[in-house]
Amino acid sequence: MFAYYLRLALKSLRRNPILTGLMVAAIALGIGASMTSLTVLRAMSGNPLPSKEGLVLRPQVDNWSPGRPYDEDGSPPNLLTYRDATNIVAAKQATYQAAMFPNVLTIEPENREIKPYMLEVLFTGGDFFPMFDTPFAFGEGWNAEQDEAAARVAVLSHDTNQRLFSGENSVGREIRLGGETFRVVGVLGPWAPTPRFYRISSGAFGGHEDLYVPFRNGIERELQSSDNNNCWADPGNGYKAWLDSECIWIDAWVQVGSASERARYSDFLASYVNEQKKLGRFERPLNNRLSSVAEWLEEQRVVPRDVRTQVWMSFAFLIVCLVNTIGLLLAKFLARAPEIGLRRAVGASKRQVFTQYLTEAGMVGVFGAVVGLVLTALGLAGLRVLYADTASGEMAQLEPGMIGITVAVALVASLLAGLYPTWKACQITPATQLKSN
Repeated sequence: MFAYYLRLALKSLRRNPILTGLMVAAIALGIGASMTSLTVLRAMSGNPLPSKEGLVLRPQVDNWSPGRPYDEDGSPPNLLTYRDATNIVAAKQATYQAAMFPNVLTIEPENREIKPYMLEVLFTGGDFFPMFDTPFAFGEGWNAEQDEAAARVAVLSHDTNQRLFSGENSVGREIRLGGETFRVVGVLGPWAPTPRFYRISSGAFGGHEDLYVPFRNGIERELQSSDNNNCWADPGNGYKAWLDSECIWIDAWVQVGSASERARYSDFLASYVNEQKKLGRFERPLNNRLSSVAEWLEEQRVVPRDVRTQVWMSFAFLIVCLVNTIGLLLAKFLARAPEIGLRRAVGASKRQVFTQYLTEAGMVGVFGAVVGLVLTALGLAGLRVLYADTASGEMAQLEPGMIGITVAVALVASLLAGLYPTWKACQITPATQLKSN
């Protein structure tokens, strides 16, 4: 019977192509607008490390001014001091732990046809790579001994390796970075977690690091972070005073093995802060946090409020489109009252009539989904062109999963739109229609 209803629906839709086109266009426009905005929101609010949710954690401690909180909502600082970051890493209370900060250095390619240029270097620990499951195309990260020795070793990003060595296996090659020679020990495959959860103080969306070297290299060079550096008191003069100050500028992450280890690590943080209090630090009440990746992104509000507003507005537009579709379907179905009356008179039940006309509404949804997908793809392509160098441009990618969501939303929307017109069609009294004809 369903195949029969499909044939009837197609014949009915072909009978009035203008009305059919209007209904399909109404559904498609609403689907295109809502799915374009939803695609961007899903990409911006996704978890870049779902396999380790609850295990990779962001420690926060409140070393801020005793006279005022760091944030109005009472949140502790989102970065750590050098002293706290290095103490937490050195304690080795987790499976992996890494502190990190970025800066910009000059690289001098061995290929003289490539002029020296500036690139972004992330100074971090060797645990960074296994903790964040970074994919390696060649080689691997450095070990703990190289961390301690501030070894002149480097891991290149995929793009940097392409630019310097044409994508070849460059492990063992040497590069001139900031006036010193470094040996390449690893090359990452394409890796650009979005949002860039591990380092969002300068923005969660945008560029990614070009090169990674051991953390102590940056300290030996007396560098500060090229991201945020915040102080609540004068740090004093000189780099040593900067390291000993209460200024926050370092990101730190740890990985534990289980939920119970997370609780134990939280206890370690509390013990650490209490020990520091005895040294005259941390004058504010105990205010530690240990956030998972998803919790951290939510706390830091990485998704702009206007993006969520756009999604709500686009779905409101979809509802308006559905209301228009309801009106068009109602006009179409009631215009066929004599046909419905005749069908009922020759034995068709209300259920059969309801199924037939709801099938027709579903066909409108299927065609609307196809056109809506095209409009979604065009909308995302327009965003990529319009915001080529911004976060919105990066987010404007239609994922395979969104195709299924688009079809499902269009089908459900059309069926919902068809419920009332179909119900009204079923209320037609056969005798009245036959008498009038």
